[in-house]
Amino acid sequence: MSTKSFLAKQFAKKIHKKTLKWVQNPIETQQKVFQDLIHQANNTKFGKDHNFSKIKTFEDFVKQVPIRDYEELKPYVDKVVNGEKDILWKGKPLYFAKTSGTTSGAKYIPLTKESMPFHIEAARNAILSYIHETGKSDFVNGKMIFLQGSPILEEKNGIKLGRLSGIVAHFVPKYLQKNRMPSWETNCIDDWETKVNAVVEETFNENMTVISGIPSWVQMYFEKLHQKAGKPVGELFKNFNLFIYGGVNYEPYRAKFENLIGRKVDSIELFPASEGFFAYQDSQKEKGMLLLLNSGIFYEFVKSDEFFTENPKRLTIGEVELGVNYVLIISTNAGLWAYNIGDTVQFTSLKPYRVIVSGRIKHYISAFGEHVIGKEVESAMQEAMQNTAVSVNEFTVAPQISPATGLPYHEWFIEFENEPENIENFALQVDDAMRKQNTYYDDLIVGHVLRTLVITKVNKNGFQDYMKSIGKLGGQNKIPRLSNDRNIAQKLEKEINDTK
Repeated sequence: MSTKSFLAKQFAKKIHKKTLKWVQNPIETQQKVFQDLIHQANNTKFGKDHNFSKIKTFEDFVKQVPIRDYEELKPYVDKVVNGEKDILWKGKPLYFAKTSGTTSGAKYIPLTKESMPFHIEAARNAILSYIHETGKSDFVNGKMIFLQGSPILEEKNGIKLGRLSGIVAHFVPKYLQKNRMPSWETNCIDDWETKVNAVVEETFNENMTVISGIPSWVQMYFEKLHQKAGKPVGELFKNFNLFIYGGVNYEPYRAKFENLIGRKVDSIELFPASEGFFAYQDSQKEKGMLLLLNSGIFYEFVKSDEFFTENPKRLTIGEVELGVNYVLIISTNAGLWAYNIGDTVQFTSLKPYRVIVSGRIKHYISAFGEHVIGKEVESAMQEAMQNTAVSVNEFTVAPQISPATGLPYHEWFIEFENEPENIENFALQVDDAMRKQNTYYDDLIVGHVLRTLVITKVNKNGFQDYMKSIGKLGGQNKIPRLSNDRNIAQKLEKEINDTK
């Protein structure tokens, strides 16, 4: 065992003990975070506008601070972007994480000197947790790659801004600098296809042991490696045994990855966002990711099926239940207050608190009252692919409300790697899996309001071409699993028709 490997194990043991202290006292930990946040923001404009000086309990907070999304918080964010201080959090942010907005263009998410360290520590602790549980640490001696956005930052009123992954690149610990790939120059390439080609050239002859990134874009990297080497990635990188990912569910990609790699490798799931690093997979044996309750974030949860009602009940960590779909609401030491990040989660464990990401509250289909969420379509696809040679590169789902003939239906746009022998039979298998999960959907089928789903085949690389056409190829961008409209569907249809 190398010195570096030995020290990694010792450090992992130390961090595990530190983590256990708050894991074993979750409610007290969250209460302490809550009180600290209110105290530190007491004299900010937001704090004064919402009577923070009078807030003593969570019930007080609920009365004073309504749930907001970015659009509703934007008047405060605009003041911060314009260079004003003590608005949402004391002083000014260190950075803005710039992300794609919905109705207001770019979103500027503040990162403060208090919040930034938790982004770094959480990613580090996820790896250390893996080392502590499995005893595997030899990978620290090899090369590690993190497919991410450009670290080149802009500046706005004295505050640097860029994509979160690009900002984080500036905080890579010194002990990882020699192991980290790609080079700074390659990381700065903006065009994603050019970047991936450069990454392939740089890493081709290296001892890669850890590879990290959003699955859809790592797949692109693996395919290019496979094409260049003429053999599986696992043969090219014989010591590659750990894949770290976040952003999307890995399960629809797992079979494809194992085929490209040529064998199974361990994986660690992360739940990071510009707004905070919320959870990481702390066990290879248990389902879900450990919710980080001691990271400067106070969590609230609202049941998804109540979210759009008037005054939905806001719950704290001690009130959640297993298997219920919750909208995740956060208040943070970056100055986000009762903020709806748009993600929905379900708890898989309450001792400790572990979650899975079940979808997006705005990414759902309920054109007919069916309340279909991302987790359901992904699970249905996974079930239909089991015990078959069918594999899928990417897919998305949209309602077809006004078909040319017959009843309305859900249309599944699928880019197959290996197509089913009978696509209609495969559609029925997916549909059956959907009906078992979602009683509303089943009722609509039984009641002849909807017909069974329809699969539309997307051309090879069709989703990549779509993302490229809207300027979102690579980085942290990903295809929504489902939409309640046909905006994406119409663009995919046009591309399919143009190639006929």
